[in-house]
Amino acid sequence: MAVADLSPAPCTPAPSRAHPMARAGYGKRSVPEQRPPLEGDFAFLPERERHIAGYIEALSDGSAVDIKSLAKNLPLYGQAAVGSALKALSVAGHLRRVRELRGEDDQVRWVTRTYWSRSAHDNEWWNAFLTAEATPVPVPEPVPVPASVPQQRTAEPEPQPEPRPEPEACEEKRPSRAFMTLARLGRRDARLALSAADCAELEQLAAEWFERGVGAEYLTSALTSGLPDSVGSPFGFVRRRLRDKLPPRLPAPTPRPAPEAPVRRVLAECTECRTPGRPEAFHDGLCRPCRQPEPEPGTGTGPAV
Repeated sequence: MAVADLSPAPCTPAPSRAHPMARAGYGKRSVPEQRPPLEGDFAFLPERERHIAGYIEALSDGSAVDIKSLAKNLPLYGQAAVGSALKALSVAGHLRRVRELRGEDDQVRWVTRTYWSRSAHDNEWWNAFLTAEATPVPVPEPVPVPASVPQQRTAEPEPQPEPRPEPEACEEKRPSRAFMTLARLGRRDARLALSAADCAELEQLAAEWFERGVGAEYLTSALTSGLPDSVGSPFGFVRRRLRDKLPPRLPAPTPRPAPEAPVRRVLAECTECRTPGRPEAFHDGLCRPCRQPEPEPGTGTGPAV
């Protein structure tokens, strides 16, 4: 005598073919910070919803979880059954469908995603989650780096007697950049050899070039290019060129504006009829008409008693 097999169907049915991936930006998207999976995650659901929930849970993010794609890979259920199961999973708190406006400038498009949660959540949790997803993350403004940061003194050091330096240990003051550039002119061209006194007197004029943003090589080229066959007074010649060829003071560069946050807008979508709207306008992932279907003709419309 044949014995009837009363064992329940497996929680996660094997797909009949490799499940397709959705287009880039679409498809399943798991909510963050989920707990580890448990054996009885969907045990409280009816058998059909339990099978489909286990199947969606096993899919990777980005998989196509629309009704047609799921029905093709779940041989036990057709599109109508899959649609009813997704509605039930939305009511149970496992999924929400959303439309997201993604992109920058004129390159924007709407994408449809299905947020999936292994744990069931109530409407308040989903509304807060979708509202946070709809809020663009502000781009922090660049913080200017100071030229030098003084070290913080934690405690006043005890005064120490200053050692009296020996005369031979005293170092001479380091020459400035302008002084050294003038002193090297004679090595670039002997006709502009300057004495130490000449360099000291012309130092301030050369320093003004550096204040206007030029470098030592630029200043040297401006002073040594196009020299006459002989220079009677290197000091007078360099002083005149420092004054006559002084470059203009350029305005400070305009700081680049901080990049704007990419356009991102999220609208919830009714799991049943796909109507978009604000997250708080939906209850259990359903719009009002789908939660309260119109009564059939001939039935009473008065309040229930």
